[in-house]
Amino acid sequence: MDLQLKDRVVIVTGGAKGIGEGIVRQLANEGAIPVIVGRNEADNNRLLADITAGGLHAFQVVAELTDPKQAELTVNKVVEKFGRIDGLINNAGVNDGVGLEHGSYDAFVSSLHKNVIHYYLMAQHCLPWLKKSKGAIVNIGSKVAETGQGGTSAYAASNGARNALTREWAVELLPYSIRVNAVIVAECYTPLYETWINSLPDPEKKLQDTLAKIPLENRMTTAGEIANAVLFLLSPRSSHTTGQLMYVDGGYVHLDRSVSA
Repeated sequence: MDLQLKDRVVIVTGGAKGIGEGIVRQLANEGAIPVIVGRNEADNNRLLADITAGGLHAFQVVAELTDPKQAELTVNKVVEKFGRIDGLINNAGVNDGVGLEHGSYDAFVSSLHKNVIHYYLMAQHCLPWLKKSKGAIVNIGSKVAETGQGGTSAYAASNGARNALTREWAVELLPYSIRVNAVIVAECYTPLYETWINSLPDPEKKLQDTLAKIPLENRMTTAGEIANAVLFLLSPRSSHTTGQLMYVDGGYVHLDRSVSA
């Protein structure tokens, strides 16, 4: 199926690794021009070089999105390069373990900057250009907003906010035909996930216990599977879909886990 994304300029925050990298690669394969936004220039350039070596197109912007000013600078660089923005994928974030019992005000606020404030700022700065292109926004969220996890209050709050903002923006942007949806991730083996699980006393046991609880095929979702859903929601093929939270998780959140025991 042609997703009708050829030559469309799409910003992907946190685009150099993990889920973001999967999205960037799929966009490039569809003929779009993904803009890799990440804090590490070496990671950005590695992916950029890999994509362009295959004859595809991409661009990269180095940005630390915990600094509110850099959201505007990022958008300005993209517009200066291309003169348009057709889509925004808010993906950057980290489950940083800022809990209630052992957290602090400063840590909580810092986590909000890492995980949700730049979602708002990127959307706000992209908005004039999305109005012109009648583009789309896709927010990446986490099951933690619905299931809880323990010891990660700030990340859970941020993901609850991502879900709420998805629905709020879908309503607010109706007059401009800008669609806003979210893809919710449960268990996807990314570099950040690997770092987290290796910090546990028995990583292999934890991994096997987690896989056993994923109803569909007892395996993790791949970054490519997340990317496929994101591209569909971004594309004109989903032209009457807005305000939706799509769970791409092998049934982890909503199916009875006893079926996979």
